[in-house]
Amino acid sequence: MATESKTVQIKAPNFKVASFQIKSAGVPLVIHRFSQKTKNEMRLKAESGKASSSKKVREPKDSDATFNAARYVAKQGWDGFPASSIRNALISACRLVGFKMTLAKMSVFVIADGYDKDEPQIPLIKIDGKPTRQDDMARVETGQPYVTIRAAYHDWKATVKVRWDADQFTVEDVSNLLARVGMQVGIGEGRPDSKNSAGMGWGLFEVKAA
Repeated sequence: MATESKTVQIKAPNFKVASFQIKSAGVPLVIHRFSQKTKNEMRLKAESGKASSSKKVREPKDSDATFNAARYVAKQGWDGFPASSIRNALISACRLVGFKMTLAKMSVFVIADGYDKDEPQIPLIKIDGKPTRQDDMARVETGQPYVTIRAAYHDWKATVKVRWDADQFTVEDVSNLLARVGMQVGIGEGRPDSKNSAGMGWGLFEVKAA
């Protein structure tokens, strides 16, 4: 019998993984997660179907509770930041080097160290650093000033594990892209690549080793 030969044109996935040591570039990493209390209030309003009152009486705030609510804490008890922030920053940094962001979305991934204790769907990178309370003046969209309470980490470090498509990037490419994230994009609140402003210069870091 005659045998039929086939030519395979699609290569099998070729992924590599490396760990990168990063540390603060002399500026704080500022974290501000969306309040779980606010989420619950919004959910209850939606479920009750009642219109919100324009003359709502403000409840007294517990500043320390607000600070702790701004943190991401893993099930194991350590503080972290969303792994998605590094992945999004890597994709954003591709604009600096002319690489297609649409390809980067399918080529670069970040491996989590753990998951948030309250919202286990949020993957986290562990922060090697102590959280401190940071009070800043801010403004809502109407221009009204208010005090925002966030968690800041000074002299922080982290180990970032990246998984990438080796047919798209080399380990040197990923290392240099991460270095650009640390110097030009940033992570967290007040980063240079913030969608709402030019940032405060926070969330920058150095890549120490791979």
